[in-house]
Amino acid sequence: MMITFADLVGPSAPIRKLFDGLQWAEGPVWVADDRRLLVSDIPANRILSWTAEAGASIHRSDSSRANGNAIDTKGRLVTCEHATRRVTRTEADGTIIVLADRFQGARFNSPNDLIVLRDGTVLFTDPDYALLSALYTIEGTHEIGGNHVYRIDPESGAVTILLADFDKPNGLAVSPDETLLYVADSGRTHRLNGPHHVRTFSLSPRYEPMECGPTIEIAPGVPDGLKIDSLGNLWISAHDGVHCHAADGRFLGKIDVPEIVANLAFGGDGGKTLFIAASTSVYAINLEVSGAGWS
Repeated sequence: MMITFADLVGPSAPIRKLFDGLQWAEGPVWVADDRRLLVSDIPANRILSWTAEAGASIHRSDSSRANGNAIDTKGRLVTCEHATRRVTRTEADGTIIVLADRFQGARFNSPNDLIVLRDGTVLFTDPDYALLSALYTIEGTHEIGGNHVYRIDPESGAVTILLADFDKPNGLAVSPDETLLYVADSGRTHRLNGPHHVRTFSLSPRYEPMECGPTIEIAPGVPDGLKIDSLGNLWISAHDGVHCHAADGRFLGKIDVPEIVANLAFGGDGGKTLFIAASTSVYAINLEVSGAGWS
């Protein structure tokens, strides 16, 4: 039987606002051990924490203008930082370890979003948004000369370019079995005819991706963050809400959100809550499907 959008969201799932007051909400991630949601507020240079019991509070007041966040296989926070132009990991005692800040001696542009795979590999995108924005006061200029997708090897820490043919690579996600990689390109933000789509790549154990389709166009606006559910469907941030597409690219439906959506995360009980970072607010909606990786 073909899955429908109603099968995924239920007959009357309401969207609810959890909290507001952010300048630009990004990088939500669910910390299962603490049952808390962490959310970056990039212009305010902070990471916020939310729990159902205590509501919202400041988790980190100087976040180096953190953007994307992920939890690694040992429960540690891995973060893309704009101000320092690096990817870091926060240890259990709060110590911040630099995983990557340069490629062949050149500083990254402004690491944006990332995922951690089961073998510990970190994949991250590095568009130049922070270098182009007066909001973030990033020192310096372009050093690498392109906007790429990178891989950090979990054993050696070596950084390699995974994909180089992007305008502004943004959100990324992998299929539940980690054989497919999805990467958003939001180049239309700075170029009228620029890309506004999500591309699909096969991902081999040797990390040699090959484009295999489909390419999913997003409008209005551009795709930003994206996540995958346990059935392999894509949930994609957009100007007017969250767009849901099947793995074969078919549009299934949309969650209307009253603000521009930047990113999203699965979490909560059984991974069936979709948390939505949208401009100045964070929203949530309970679904009938869990996020990829939830048992």
